[in-house]
Amino acid sequence: MVTIKIVIADYQGSMMPTHKLEQAVLQAGLPDAQVVVYEYHDEMKDEFYQIMADVDALLTGFIHVDAELLAHAAQLKVVSVNATGYDNVDLDAARVSGVGVACIGEYCTEDVAEFTLTQMLALVKNVQAYVQDVEERQNWNYAYAAPRPRLSELTLGIFGLGKIGLCVAQKARALGMRVLAYDPYTIQAEAARQSGVKLCATASEVLTKSDVITNHMNLNETNVDFFDAAKFGQMARQPYFLNMARGGCVVERDLVHALDSGQLKGAALDVLADEQPRLAGHPLLGRENVLVTPHAAFYSQTSLKKLQEISCQNIVHYLKGETDLVFKLVK
Repeated sequence: MVTIKIVIADYQGSMMPTHKLEQAVLQAGLPDAQVVVYEYHDEMKDEFYQIMADVDALLTGFIHVDAELLAHAAQLKVVSVNATGYDNVDLDAARVSGVGVACIGEYCTEDVAEFTLTQMLALVKNVQAYVQDVEERQNWNYAYAAPRPRLSELTLGIFGLGKIGLCVAQKARALGMRVLAYDPYTIQAEAARQSGVKLCATASEVLTKSDVITNHMNLNETNVDFFDAAKFGQMARQPYFLNMARGGCVVERDLVHALDSGQLKGAALDVLADEQPRLAGHPLLGRENVLVTPHAAFYSQTSLKKLQEISCQNIVHYLKGETDLVFKLVK
C-alpha cells in the first residue's frame, strides 16, 4: 500500500525533458512512494488542487505556492524548489501550515557565470547587430555597428555578490576588467578582496562608475523593482545592463524607456517580468542591442543532473526526518 505521494509539477516550459532521474532518486530513497508528474496550467487550478489533496511532497520550480494552494494540500509536508531562488513560495503561509520549504543552495554557479560572460561579450562586440545585418539584409560590413572599447578598458558593476556574482567577478578580472560590486549582505568580502573586486558601500557608486552592470541578486522584499527609472537615470556611462537573476528585480517599462532614450547601450536578459511571458509583440524583442533568452543560463548537462538529484534528495531527507541533510532548508 502506498504511504507516500510525491508530485512533480510545473509549467510546460519549466518541466524537465524527462523525469526518469527524478523518479529514480525519489524511489531509491523512498521505495514505497508514488510519484506523479503533472503539467500545470493556471486555468486548471481546481484539477491541480484535487491532485494535491493527499500529497506529501511537491517538487516545483515556478508554481506559486500560496495560502490558497496550501489550504487544498492538508497532507503536504514539504515543498522542494528545484532552483536557487524560492520567491514563488509564500514562506509565511508555509510556516502557518507547517510545511517545510527547501531549495538548492548551489548547482549552476559556473554555468550562470559562463552564460553571463557570454552575453556580455556578445553585447560589447555587437554580435546581435552583425548577425541581423548579415542574415536579414545580406550586408557584409564590419562598420555597420559602432566600434566599442576592449573589455580590459571597461568596468563591470555587479549587484549581488553571492556565489554566482563572485564567480562572474573572478572571470571578468581574468579578462582584464575592473570590477565593482554592491551587496550589503555579502559574506564574500575577503574573497572579493583577494580577487581584486572593490566592494562599494552604496549602489550609486556602482551605477555611476560601471560600463557594464549585471544583476545576480536573489529576489526578496528588499529588491523588488530595484532597477527602476531612478536607477537607470544614475547610470552615467550609458552602460550595458544584464539580468541573469529574477525578472522581479527590474521595472520592465522603465528598462524599455532606458533603451529607447539611450540611457543604456544595450541589455541581455535571461529573465523577464513574467516567468511565462507573452512574447508576441513584446517591447524588448526584435532589437539589435537586446538579447533575450528563456531562463537558460543554468542549462548544462552537469547542472541538469545536479538540479534533479539535489531537489529530489531534499524531499527524501525531509520525509525521512533527516533535515540536517537537506541541502538548503529555508523554512
